[in-house]
Amino acid sequence: MDTRERLIESTRELLWERGYVGVSPKAIQQRADAGQGSMYHHFASKEALAAEAIGRSAEQLRAAAETQLSGPGTAVERIGAYLRREREVLRGCPIGRLTQDPEVMAIPALRAPVEQTLAWIRSRLARVLAEGREQGEFSSRLDPDATAAMIIATLQGGYVLARAAGTTEPFDQAVTGTLALIDANVAE
Repeated sequence: MDTRERLIESTRELLWERGYVGVSPKAIQQRADAGQGSMYHHFASKEALAAEAIGRSAEQLRAAAETQLSGPGTAVERIGAYLRREREVLRGCPIGRLTQDPEVMAIPALRAPVEQTLAWIRSRLARVLAEGREQGEFSSRLDPDATAAMIIATLQGGYVLARAAGTTEPFDQAVTGTLALIDANVAE
């Protein structure tokens, strides 16, 4: 991995661990085993590096979601695969956690990939739900947009509850409850 990649990956990890305010250029340089000159050769500022790192995290999160949501199976099976995919629950969502960082939310270049990624996932879930409804898999009463919003909110809340409890159990319960609500809307 070249210096630029080490800087991006180190920043991604540090943002996930500490948030934007908690990450100093020195910490990034130490984690990446790069000097100050190297960092500023590749990136004009900490903000520019963070924007690249957040963008990379967003791409990876979308790609992981797309793998399950476009995979084989029914809408219920694909959503189940998305909800049950392997995650580092106690670390929280690498994108969702950034919404709690006031600096990220105040800087448009940092906020944009966070906002766009959460909107993309919500929209993608809604399309899978709408497809399932159109194919008769779900009751006609199912609102794909509202249900997609519920899924995202439940996942993000599940991360928070798990981190607060120090165990994945609340997250697992949130996923189980979400799947039960979706199953309750399966057409008879």
